[in-house]
Amino acid sequence: MACAAALAVAVWGWWWVIGSAPPAPAPALPEAARAPAPARDDKECLERLRPGGAAALDFALAWEARGGGDGARRCAALAIVAGGEPERGAARLEALGGRPGAGDAARAAWLGEAGQAWMLAGQPRRALGPITLALSLAPADAGLLVDRAAASGALGHFGDALEDAGRAAALEPGRVEAWVFRAAALRRLERTGEALADVARALAIDPGNAAALLERGILRRMAGDTEGAREDWEAVLAREPEGGAAAVARRNLELDQAPRRRG
Repeated sequence: MACAAALAVAVWGWWWVIGSAPPAPAPALPEAARAPAPARDDKECLERLRPGGAAALDFALAWEARGGGDGARRCAALAIVAGGEPERGAARLEALGGRPGAGDAARAAWLGEAGQAWMLAGQPRRALGPITLALSLAPADAGLLVDRAAASGALGHFGDALEDAGRAAALEPGRVEAWVFRAAALRRLERTGEALADVARALAIDPGNAAALLERGILRRMAGDTEGAREDWEAVLAREPEGGAAAVARRNLELDQAPRRRG
């Protein structure tokens, strides 16, 4: 099953990874790739989401009027999320995923998207319920495990985050974000040697991955390697100048520079 986890990780990962206040979640949309795409209408809905959701919402309402059913209702919920109302969209997706008449794969997809939308709304506690229910339907979905690791970490449950990220990495060893979240949880549990090993695994898979570079910079800074940390955080900004990882890397560079200015 494909993964829709990218945005939840991107927006919320850095809050608990760093332990600082989270950047305000930008109205955005999960990649929405988990659910089956049975028809041209579903594909067209996803294509219309990117400009901000208005076009997709109009399309969803027209689709539902001609009998689009659950596919149209999901499209409308995702459009609401993309339009900057993640709470409303999350509630709709959660209700859709709670319907026992739908298939397990579709329900898991909708519930996973509901969890992501709650994360985008800044409510990781609300995200845990639908993600956990989704995992009861699709226990081997590595993307859902990464989503739950993100939510658990945001709540300070680092042992739970470590367990879920580890399961995700075991299921899909090539999934970079699973190794990064595992490393962050290990660091928060003061197991920095293991954390460095997991970051090395992530960077072996994707040497330019911004999340992994961000985390390695933190670990280097903790070890007293100031220059190495700065190199990693500057590399994050060079590769991804916008987004959650960039915001935290920029903040870390500013904080690291402040004592030098005072000195």
